[in-house]
Amino acid sequence: MTDAGLVRRLGTGDAVLIGLGSMVGAGVFAAFAPAAQAAGSALLVGLVIAAAVAYANATASAQLAAQYPTSGGTYVFGRERLGPWWGFVAGWSFVVGKTASCAAMALTFAAYAVPPGWQRPAAAGAVVALTAVNLRGITRTARLTRVVVAVALAALVTAVLAALLGGDPSWARVTAPGGAVWSGVLGSAGLLFFAFAGYARLATMGEEVRDPARTIPRAIQVALGLALLVYAAVAVALLTVLGPDGVASSAAPVAAMADATGWSWAVPVVRLGAVAASLGALLALVAGVSRTALAMARTGDLPTALAAVHPRYRVPHRAELALGAVVVVLVLTVDLRGAIGFSSFGVLVYYLVANLAALTQDRAHRRFPRALQVLGVAGCAVLAATLPVGAVVGGIAVLAVGVAGRALRLRLRDGRG
Repeated sequence: MTDAGLVRRLGTGDAVLIGLGSMVGAGVFAAFAPAAQAAGSALLVGLVIAAAVAYANATASAQLAAQYPTSGGTYVFGRERLGPWWGFVAGWSFVVGKTASCAAMALTFAAYAVPPGWQRPAAAGAVVALTAVNLRGITRTARLTRVVVAVALAALVTAVLAALLGGDPSWARVTAPGGAVWSGVLGSAGLLFFAFAGYARLATMGEEVRDPARTIPRAIQVALGLALLVYAAVAVALLTVLGPDGVASSAAPVAAMADATGWSWAVPVVRLGAVAASLGALLALVAGVSRTALAMARTGDLPTALAAVHPRYRVPHRAELALGAVVVVLVLTVDLRGAIGFSSFGVLVYYLVANLAALTQDRAHRRFPRALQVLGVAGCAVLAATLPVGAVVGGIAVLAVGVAGRALRLRLRDGRG
């Protein structure tokens, strides 16, 4: 049935946990290494810049979601405030970028959980299992996310305590002279921004949140603030124990930090946390991307068959099944080590549209200063420019394919009319 709506079952606590589970994912276990390569100890500055841009984007998303409490996030906001083409650009960027993120999360889980020869099958199995969880209903997603967030946060707390109590932390390692330049600092901010992007999942779930005008803005800000506290604590611990060079040279810096302390038992705990965080991010990504696909299918920007909502579980089951199938193909066939850059490009385009849309809201619907949306537009543009050339070129190419496809579909429809 394509005309049924979703059910409002999520309260503020569940919404915060879904957002936090989306942000405290594989990024916190992996993103600090390339950030340190780009900026050295100045990655702390990059973290602050990433958080500032993320906050500006979060306020835009919260403000818009309060006015338009339906599934689809910035796809809907762009259509309502700027026009159908802007909405399509946002929705297409989100779906394509976050589909790559789903595959990256699944592969990250497998890298921590199983030996190399079994990683792709294990990643595919994780996608199938978590798609099945999402198909059973959004409240089950929220319950499992609560468990996953608890395990991931426990692992990170263990790693930080091991570093500060069992290691040899020194602030001198953080303040050691380095050759970081602003391009490197901004590059680190672009990489670290990837780890903050989970709050978009809350804006895409506006049709399933109770009292969305009040719940969504509060949940987005609380989840973002908690994530920043976690990232800052981990970043300071990493730099004081390993130093910027040690962080930059490690493929798994949080595990390396735990291994460098006297608490050897902390290493498997950290590994378990990385597995849980990756699964939590994948779980929330499948839910968020499928709901954007649902909104796009409702307007014909994706196949209308994807607009179906399950009569019992009240989820966009066809969109979730299609997404799961695509991600399984990706994890079995594609090397996605560069997927973070590609996904970041799509996410930044998505939030650029969100900030532009929020700039058009009138005073009655404005909850935050307009200057924050100006900061968001500028921040998204600058961080996108710092991404690797391949990610930018690939992102533009995929965006152009989507735009050309929509233009062709509209021309054919008008011709038949």
